[in-house]
Amino acid sequence: MSSETASAAPLRIPQKLYEVLDDLSSNPYPKVPNPPSCKKRASVALIIRIQPHPSHWPAASDRDDVADLESKNVRQRLKEFFLQEWAQHGDPEVLFIKRAARSGDRWTSHVALPGGKRDPEDEDDRAVAIRETSEEVGLDLSEEKAIAVGNLPERVVTTSWGRIPLMVLCPFVFLLTRHDIPPLKLQPTEVGSTHWVSLRALLSPSLRTYEYADVSDRLAKQGGWFTRGFFRAMVGQMLFAAVRLIPSESLYCSSAPGFFPDDRVSNIANDPISLGITLRQRLLGRNVGSVSTDRPLLLWGLTLGILADFLELLPPHNAVQLWTYPTLTHLDVQFWIWALTYSLRKRKQRMIEHGHVDAPPAVELGLDAIAVPKEQQSSDEDKPGEVGIGGLGVGRYFGRLRQNQQGSRSSAVGVLLEGYYDLVPKAVIMALVARCVLGTAAVAGWWMWYRRRRV
Repeated sequence: MSSETASAAPLRIPQKLYEVLDDLSSNPYPKVPNPPSCKKRASVALIIRIQPHPSHWPAASDRDDVADLESKNVRQRLKEFFLQEWAQHGDPEVLFIKRAARSGDRWTSHVALPGGKRDPEDEDDRAVAIRETSEEVGLDLSEEKAIAVGNLPERVVTTSWGRIPLMVLCPFVFLLTRHDIPPLKLQPTEVGSTHWVSLRALLSPSLRTYEYADVSDRLAKQGGWFTRGFFRAMVGQMLFAAVRLIPSESLYCSSAPGFFPDDRVSNIANDPISLGITLRQRLLGRNVGSVSTDRPLLLWGLTLGILADFLELLPPHNAVQLWTYPTLTHLDVQFWIWALTYSLRKRKQRMIEHGHVDAPPAVELGLDAIAVPKEQQSSDEDKPGEVGIGGLGVGRYFGRLRQNQQGSRSSAVGVLLEGYYDLVPKAVIMALVARCVLGTAAVAGWWMWYRRRRV
């Protein structure tokens, strides 16, 4: 590859990024009100920076004039920013955090966006994203340092397979206007590391993969670890679409719990307690009692759903082809989920392709996208134990579709998954019943054969 080709390769993404951000600033997604039984709201920040190319490094004067900020609107600031040569030739990147590793935390070491729950003193949902980002990673998203572009589709976060609303999650997009941002300051109790990942990597089909999550405690509401382990053995784990992250820059917090390996790990063979923990993890999942920091960087669940709404606006607009419905790992359970949801999935796909739908707010299970401090997780309601859904969303159809009808601007994840999770528990029951019937028939057949042999 020639140097001219190499330097021009990322040029198309900044131009398309400008068009997307300009559209988001002009056409905000509607505010989703809280359900009657749920008062909580949370916000996350999708933070974008332009990493300069070495051949087009910005001069010291290439930055916003703070004195003129009040006289410029968001669209003017975006246009002037992307007119800069270094911004046109740079590589857009997104900031992710990896949650601090904590023993007993089912979301330990998960990849997320900076953010958290709304406090009474917060002015609005966007102020939550700005405050939480400052507290968690020390990044200033004020008007002098960043452009508050707009929002992405808000979604209702639920538990109990979508029946109980927990909170409304509000994603906001910010563009950093300077390339020389100060070093990040990570909050060790909440953030284990931060990672800048190129949009080109996020858009690459070669980095698509899967994540496995334990949902046995959702199927076995009562009972202890043995009951959950039994259900896990019966239905397996849940399989979610994911994206493997390859960061261009990472920062680790050495004072975060679990940063250094536990000395007991090396003595696990001679440690009965460690052997017990290992057995429990085999039954209940790898995150139980673990503070491991060596988990791969996988983007999935709620966080992937939010990113997908944004990525689908960028070329090659192929999230529909890459998106897969969540399912369970055991083959017979997969079959029953496939069979019971077949007509639903086909109908939803036709609705999306033809746009013949009034898009509702996205409803998603879980809390994996929100880095909630452990001290705030004070009740079972705050710790649902659900996993995120969303996979690779399809936001383009409801971001670009019918822009004159603002009420229809929503994430298509809510359309595709509406009714899907109502059928998953039924499919599990059908699979277990089928196993019982086949097992009974096999035992009866063996007994008849045995009696004939004896005669």
